[in-house]
Amino acid sequence: MAGQMTAPAVQTRRAGTAGQLAGPRIKPTKMAANLVLLVIALLFVLPMAWVVVASFDAQATLSFGVPDALTTDNFAAIMTPELTWLPLWNAFVLSFGAGAITVVVAVLAAYPLSRYRMRFGKYFLYSVLFGTCLPITAIMVPVYSLFVQLNLLDSLPGTIFFMAATSLPMAIWMTKNFMDSVPISLEEAAWTEGASAMQALRQVVLPLMRPGIAVVFIFVFVQAWGNFFVPFVLLLSPEKQPAAVSIFAFFGQYGSVAYGQLAAYSLLYAAPVLGLYVLVTRISGSAFALAGAVKG
Repeated sequence: MAGQMTAPAVQTRRAGTAGQLAGPRIKPTKMAANLVLLVIALLFVLPMAWVVVASFDAQATLSFGVPDALTTDNFAAIMTPELTWLPLWNAFVLSFGAGAITVVVAVLAAYPLSRYRMRFGKYFLYSVLFGTCLPITAIMVPVYSLFVQLNLLDSLPGTIFFMAATSLPMAIWMTKNFMDSVPISLEEAAWTEGASAMQALRQVVLPLMRPGIAVVFIFVFVQAWGNFFVPFVLLLSPEKQPAAVSIFAFFGQYGSVAYGQLAAYSLLYAAPVLGLYVLVTRISGSAFALAGAVKG
């Protein structure tokens, strides 16, 4: 009959009415989400803008403002071996050494976890993951006592090994995930040619997971580069402290701070990390593309 509506028509009409009612509700929610994201972005952008502007301001203060005249006096004041170049070199030695040691040990530890099905392998991985949950401040007292007993206090090699050990649990997990993407059939082909397990690892697996290894190395490097607490406790000599610790030189007595020089030093200190973040972004994409291509 003409006065009656079929069931599909009624459902279509109800869906249209529901869509009209839901439409106005979605728009305010989206606007609120964009507003929250904008506030978060400003919280990150404003401190960075202050660092850039204050580094070129001879009369920089804690408040943000456009300087009357741009100057490079702050950079000229910090360009000394004792204040900048030696701490940056120490930071590079600590970060590079910790990253290299961590990558080598993580590869050797991840290989059996990835290639062999062990009875307690899953529980071992959980215990490794638990190692990432331990706060570094909770273990520094026994570590300091151990360094004193082993005569490793104020030793760059000892600090490098300890920083590598603290980064190892997460590095093992990351390396294992990258290694899982390399099919074992490629190693089996190398074994049939007479290659040993270590030769197959070195000549087959590692070349295929180079982007993953680079990601792990950069991850450890950046962590060690920004580490303040460990070098501050274990390294006592000023000539051995990295840039993360020597930055205290810009804080004087009675709350006085050389804001302009501090901002200029912060730019120099952050430049290598920013470059590595750009590099790890590109390498991460290559690593995930490689993993998908190999699996396919």
